[in-house]
Amino acid sequence: MRVVITGATGFIGRALCKALHKDYEVIALSRDANRAAKSVGETAKIIEWDGRTTGTWLKQANGAFAIINLAGENIASGRWNESKKAGILHSRLDSTKAVIEAIKQVNKKPVVVIQASAVGYYGPRSDEQLDETSTPGKGFLANVCRGVENSAEEIEELGVRCVVIRSGVVLGRDGGAFTKLVKPFRFYLGGHLGSGRQWFSWIHLEDEIAAIKFLMENEHLKGVFNLTAPQPVTMKEFCKILGKVLHRPAWLNVPAFAARLAFGEMADEMLLSGQKVLPKRLLNTDFDFKYTNVEQVLNAITR
Repeated sequence: MRVVITGATGFIGRALCKALHKDYEVIALSRDANRAAKSVGETAKIIEWDGRTTGTWLKQANGAFAIINLAGENIASGRWNESKKAGILHSRLDSTKAVIEAIKQVNKKPVVVIQASAVGYYGPRSDEQLDETSTPGKGFLANVCRGVENSAEEIEELGVRCVVIRSGVVLGRDGGAFTKLVKPFRFYLGGHLGSGRQWFSWIHLEDEIAAIKFLMENEHLKGVFNLTAPQPVTMKEFCKILGKVLHRPAWLNVPAFAARLAFGEMADEMLLSGQKVLPKRLLNTDFDFKYTNVEQVLNAITR
């Protein structure tokens, strides 16, 4: 069975290719085929794709078991300005529209589409406990997620099972957010941003990949699923435990105004606020999390 993955060279995409290639024919779509070949190796067949159209990969979508749409510009790769924000939004909307167009054009539709979203859908929500039934929040990231999810609704209308995954911060050893979070601690400059009371909803990379595979393979599951560990923590608690695991102090407190000076709008949306998100729907299935405790996961990543 064939699985088509967009965004296959990203942190999650690479791990997903590796996890699926023994059981599936994996097709990785990428803007840069040479870079993708180095990134995913022999775990997938690479097809170059512009992120907007169906031309080069339409025949791969025909009869595919699944399309997993992870494509989107990295939201934390630079300071936000109007151009950056437009790139973040349109890279996601364009890829989603391309998937929909592919479904419309093929003779044999895929069985399932997994569409990436994020817990940013809920916006900054203080201490409110959130699950899949919670209302969307406000702010740029919430608008991006809502736009993507609204577009993805057409997939179900086309008769294809669709699963939307709202991922938290995915923690793993060789990339993603953890490499940035851990860097100050290596230089004895670890600590939290702002008050530290902002919630940090996380998931280990292994559980993220296992959950995607689980949702893909269970034909009765559809709709929105939060991909977060069952025990979110505050940023202050996360930093304290990270310092403990690394045997480094976590004493530094970067004031909110300094974070705003350094990162602009991104500071308020991603660093100084958060969401307390629970994976309610996933917990109501027979999916088993391997990592449920943040100290457990940090020990696994850093050992």
